[in-house]
Amino acid sequence: MSVLEVKDLHVSVETEQGTKQILKGVDLTVKQGEIHAIMGPNGSGKSTLAYSIAGHPKYHVESGSILLDGAEVLEMSVDERARAGIFLAMQYPVEIPGVRMTDFLRTAKTAIDGEAPAIRGWVKEVGEAMGALRMDKSFGERNVNEGFSGGEKKRHEILQLELLKPKFAVLDETDSGLDVDALKIVSEGVNRAHAATDLGVLLITHYTRILRYIKPDFVHVFVDGKVAEEGGPELAERLENEGYDRFLQPSGVA
Repeated sequence: MSVLEVKDLHVSVETEQGTKQILKGVDLTVKQGEIHAIMGPNGSGKSTLAYSIAGHPKYHVESGSILLDGAEVLEMSVDERARAGIFLAMQYPVEIPGVRMTDFLRTAKTAIDGEAPAIRGWVKEVGEAMGALRMDKSFGERNVNEGFSGGEKKRHEILQLELLKPKFAVLDETDSGLDVDALKIVSEGVNRAHAATDLGVLLITHYTRILRYIKPDFVHVFVDGKVAEEGGPELAERLENEGYDRFLQPSGVA
C-alpha cells in the first residue's frame, strides 16, 4: 500500500512586502485508498499545501518533507512527481492554445507510463470516460480548455484523473464554480477513480456540499497555516453548522 506523508512542512512565498510564511508546520499522512478532506477559511494554506506537493515553483519549502513511499518528493521534478503517481486537479485549469485535447491526453498518458497506449484500446477508453462525464466527443478535437466553461474545465481535470490512474490525487477546490448537476458528475468521476484504482484522495474545499457525494474518511481543518483540528466525517457536519468562527477567535481556540 502506497503512503503519502507530509512532515512538519513549512512553506513561504515572496510578495511585494517580502517573504510571507503560509504553512507553519503541517503533518499529514494519506494512505492509498483513503479520502481526506482539507477544509478551512480563505488564506489558511489549503491550496499552498496542494501546490507544494505538486512542485509549483512559486512556493518555497523552508523545512520539512513530503514522502511518497519513503522517497523524498521535494527532490523530484514536477514530471517525476507525476510519474511517481501524484496528480493535481487545479482550481483554475489553464488553457493551452494550439494543443488538441486528445493529443494532450495521449501525450500525458505516454509520459506517465513510459510508452504510448495502443490506439484502438485508448480511443475506446477515452470515449467511455468522456461519456461517463457527459462530455461530448467533439471536445476531444478542441484545444485544451480553450473556450471551455468552468464546469467543462473541471470535467476535463477529472477525465485526466480517470485516464492517468495516479496513486494519489490532490483536488484543489474542484467544486468551485460548479452547479449542482456538474458537481454530481465530477464527484461521480472521482468516486469511480477511487474505486477502480484504490486512489488516495486529498480533497481541498471550503464547503461541505461536495462531501455529500465524495465521502471522506478523515477531515482536517486548516487555520493560519496549521492543522487546527482533525476528525472523521462528523467534523465536516459540525463545520456546516458552526462555520470557522470558533477557530478564528483571538485565543485561536474554541
